[in-house]
Amino acid sequence: MKILLIEDEAKIAEFVIKGLQQAGYEVDHVGDGASGLALILEGQHDLVILDVMLPKLNGFDLLRQLRQDGNTMPVIILSAKVDLPDRLLGFEIGADDYLPKPFFVEELIARIRAVMNRKVPEQVQHMSSHHLTLDVVNRKAQWHEVSAILSQREFSLLAYLMRSPGHIYSRQQILKHVWEINFDPETNVVDVCVRRIKRKLSRNSNEHSSPIESVRGVGYRLKVEDAA
Repeated sequence: MKILLIEDEAKIAEFVIKGLQQAGYEVDHVGDGASGLALILEGQHDLVILDVMLPKLNGFDLLRQLRQDGNTMPVIILSAKVDLPDRLLGFEIGADDYLPKPFFVEELIARIRAVMNRKVPEQVQHMSSHHLTLDVVNRKAQWHEVSAILSQREFSLLAYLMRSPGHIYSRQQILKHVWEINFDPETNVVDVCVRRIKRKLSRNSNEHSSPIESVRGVGYRLKVEDAA
């Protein structure tokens, strides 16, 4: 497994590289956001560890650009910005995990493994419900004639709803399953993620609305039937 570390503090980078290499990972390192983005776009890495306060292009802007372009590379933010609003922002714009500094490299390795294992079991290639299909391998969703590549969070959320079409899942249940947050910090990350899925699956289509229905004051569910 090949990891890209984007970190401008030399001592932290050295510490992380040593720990990851001892755990058997191959690590490339750059010290600024612009160089990091260029390497990500080459598509040679399996996961990115991303600092936030970077020269040339900060980590939040880098991640936001990736997700807006449809890039689903798993990203773990590693940052000294530890306040709750910063962590929630990281998740809202598409981070797969957020580890505050200071940290233990053993915890970082555990989080890398958790992110990479956050999948539907390997033997399952597709999930389907009525006119909605998920390609597990490529994280591709097909809703009637519209197809879209989903981020890891978007995929996990949609797959979770597809477990029981018609069942209403509360925001707190979704937070716990998809973000592994066991409390409600009054965040709107679930709503933001749902809006992204709806936008991706409704683009260029006036005939079929989104497969996800919101239940006001309760949560979300997958449609049992297409009303169109």
